[in-house]
Amino acid sequence: MLYDVSRMGLANSSDLQDVSAMRQVVLYPDHEDGWWYAEVPSLPGCLTQAETREVAIANARDAIDAWIAGATAAGMAIPHDSLDVQVCIVP
Repeated sequence: MLYDVSRMGLANSSDLQDVSAMRQVVLYPDHEDGWWYAEVPSLPGCLTQAETREVAIANARDAIDAWIAGATAAGMAIPHDSLDVQVCIVP
């Protein structure tokens, strides 16, 4: 499921906590092999791939969980995600 955070209308602090756990994921197709790639910019090196967009999104959820679990086990800080994305087309 994709969310537009600017339109969520957060009602209370528990809603805000849920949003703070969200991560933006960049999805893009590879036109050569037909697979989809998913990258989590706020978690360095957190990326995955799949044959379909839907599976790439599910894999991204798993990759996020694994990245955070590994970082926690290693005593690393977990970066926050600003959920601030801008998309542009460069001619």
